[in-house]
Amino acid sequence: MRPALIAAAFLLVVMPAIADPLPVCKGGNRVERELTCLVDGDTGYERGLHWRLKDIDTPEMSSHAECGHEATLAVRARDRLRVLMGDGYQIIDTGEVGRYGRSIVRIRLADGRDAGYVLLSENLAQPWPNEGNRWCGR
Repeated sequence: MRPALIAAAFLLVVMPAIADPLPVCKGGNRVERELTCLVDGDTGYERGLHWRLKDIDTPEMSSHAECGHEATLAVRARDRLRVLMGDGYQIIDTGEVGRYGRSIVRIRLADGRDAGYVLLSENLAQPWPNEGNRWCGR
């Protein structure tokens, strides 16, 4: 019995906890409420700071998507970023401000990778700026 208890305790200490994904943004007044959440695969809020990832563009969510395939990939990109950031991350503000007053940022994941480059490597993002919409064949 005692070896089983020791083994169980070892697993609790050594095995990392499974982190919760970041929440999806809901409701208004996100800045005032100082929310941390994701809008889509390249946009979110960090304690109320409205940000956009530097150098990438992810598919648009359904209300702004140009085709059904784009809307489907948008959910995948957002949810992938939620999981990646759920393991821990650091927001690096570039000092740039983009459209809509969003801070342009990079996100360094807990394992040191750049979140934008991960999304690019997994074909859930395209470089920004770009021309056309690769998800809808344009």
